[in-house]
Amino acid sequence: MNTAAIALRPGERGALPRPVPSTPEQRTVTLQFDDNALLPLLYGEHDRHLARIEQRLGVRLGSRGNRLTIAGTPERTEVAEAALRALWRRLEKGQGVTTADVEAALRMAEGEAENDPRLPLQDTPEIRTRKAAIAPRSPAQAAYIDMLARHEMVFGVGPAGTGKTYLAVAQGVALLQAGRVDRIVLSRPAVEAGERLGFLPGDMKEKVDPYLRPLYDALHDMLPAEQVARRIASGEIEIAPLAFMRGRTLAHCFAILDEAQNTTPAQMKMFLTRMGEGTRMVITGDPTQVDLPGGQQSGLAEALRILDGVPGIGVARFDERDVVRHPLVARIVAAYGRADVSAEQQGRRGKKEQDGTGK
Repeated sequence: MNTAAIALRPGERGALPRPVPSTPEQRTVTLQFDDNALLPLLYGEHDRHLARIEQRLGVRLGSRGNRLTIAGTPERTEVAEAALRALWRRLEKGQGVTTADVEAALRMAEGEAENDPRLPLQDTPEIRTRKAAIAPRSPAQAAYIDMLARHEMVFGVGPAGTGKTYLAVAQGVALLQAGRVDRIVLSRPAVEAGERLGFLPGDMKEKVDPYLRPLYDALHDMLPAEQVARRIASGEIEIAPLAFMRGRTLAHCFAILDEAQNTTPAQMKMFLTRMGEGTRMVITGDPTQVDLPGGQQSGLAEALRILDGVPGIGVARFDERDVVRHPLVARIVAAYGRADVSAEQQGRRGKKEQDGTGK
């Protein structure tokens, strides 16, 4: 039942309350927290976390003492309540709350409210390394983490900034530390994104390292720098261009092929058939960013078509809603997506007009 409630804007603590009239379109919920010391962390400096929730959802938040009132439409109020409760659980576990955590909580709460099919049915999964527990920041990430735990081969497909490679590396590190695999093999095709790097000096490792830098970055987030260097030296972690995979059998390892959209069909088949006993494979890529020369077909696109429905293979699909970098990145991805659709539609119209004139 909707009831009249008291709502204050963030920062109005101690001000005279203003009644919020109850209407069929308006719902108010009051949350009560039992640890006042954690409230400043929940609200953020100058209540910036509350302000972001208000801006994102179009609700009104007001605080007094250890109570927080949410006012808005029933759907948006439900999302705000779920997000705030999730953030509070983080604080109770001794974890911090950043702006990125607020965005993640909102994405997850919106997915739950919309019954997003990408959310696993069980409790939200995590990847646990010795350094940290890594929780999903979007519904697609939750489904992806779930697949990484259950499938021997997983494809992560979608735009940049959705965490495809980062989470795959995290899962590999977790399995290595748990003794479930003997090593991690990280690979990328050495395809230049519109630039020529062949003139770079140095030996083979120095030449290919620029292509593999994102994999190093992810590893250093999971492991101390000296441990990364030691494990690379001992062969427990191998980072190599895709060309080095030919003729090998990868057994008892966690193998990741990153930027797979830049493989040819032959290269993709070669990599997939390297899989040996006790090995798990993750293939990640963005089909909209193919850098292959001469309009060659992407091995990733062909593999997704050929392997569709094959038992034991999971496919996690991401879109702009799952971008976990700066919020502007999601809007950029969406804008490019709309432009691509518009160009494709114009191309089809042009072809129909051409066919109609007999040309």
